[in-house]
Amino acid sequence: MSAVIINGDCLEFLNSAPAPAEIHLTFLDPPFNQAKEYAHHDDAMPSEAYWAWMREVSAKIYARTAPGGAIYFMQREKNTEFVLRCLRETGWTLQNLIIWKKLTSAVPSSLRYGKAFQIIAYATKGERPRVFNRLRIAPPLPATYKYDRKNGMYVTDIWDDIRELTAGYFAGDEALRDASGSRVHKQQAPIALLLRIMLTSSLPGDDVFDPFAGTGTTLVVAEQLVRHGWGVELDPDNVKVIRARLDAQRAADDVQRYYQDYIHSENLDAIWSGAVNGKTKADVLDLPLFRQSDG
Repeated sequence: MSAVIINGDCLEFLNSAPAPAEIHLTFLDPPFNQAKEYAHHDDAMPSEAYWAWMREVSAKIYARTAPGGAIYFMQREKNTEFVLRCLRETGWTLQNLIIWKKLTSAVPSSLRYGKAFQIIAYATKGERPRVFNRLRIAPPLPATYKYDRKNGMYVTDIWDDIRELTAGYFAGDEALRDASGSRVHKQQAPIALLLRIMLTSSLPGDDVFDPFAGTGTTLVVAEQLVRHGWGVELDPDNVKVIRARLDAQRAADDVQRYYQDYIHSENLDAIWSGAVNGKTKADVLDLPLFRQSDG
């Protein structure tokens, strides 16, 4: 699949003919209006104007979305009320409020509890999703558990096993950086996050949309999972980064390293487009590591 990246405004794109006739999945991760410095965006809009903008974006995406299609709207925890209202008022049906628990230190406060999570509102066009693949993962066993779960566990609405890309060493090799070592974009979404969203709510061949493409993580994952990726990004420098990232895949962007995390998901091969590194799910389960974990 060949990803499409557009340098421009997402509302103009959604109003244009080139936009996909039917979007199956959207990852909506807009600027959070925190007065961050963006070269081509005012991140200090009046609150009323900002949420009117988000409602318009949500409504336009809804109009383009296939029946049962999904949206994942990520925001700060303090804006949960506004996100839910925005989705409800533009026609979406809330399915889950996902808590993405951060793995680095919580942001401290002298007035309230430290902030250690972001919210991701998962909603659909209509009461039932057209696609919902129930994924199984095998996170480390909690200290209170005596026996291992040989078939893993279903993913819940608490995601505490995906590390965010921070400014420090925890970001590892995945964070895109310039020649000086600084991150080219302060808010980069990790590959693992988009992989989980895409595996859950899309199928090979589906159209996946990212209206604020940033550094292109959605498109990079869509390309590897054989989805049609559509991204819009206002900053031309970010567009150059995305195109370079798509043209020459980095080892840090390879989704195949997460395949074994989902090995107990019933339909993994079908939603992951068949074999990985020449091995199907059955091949991987036959490796000594997995034969041993099955007892």
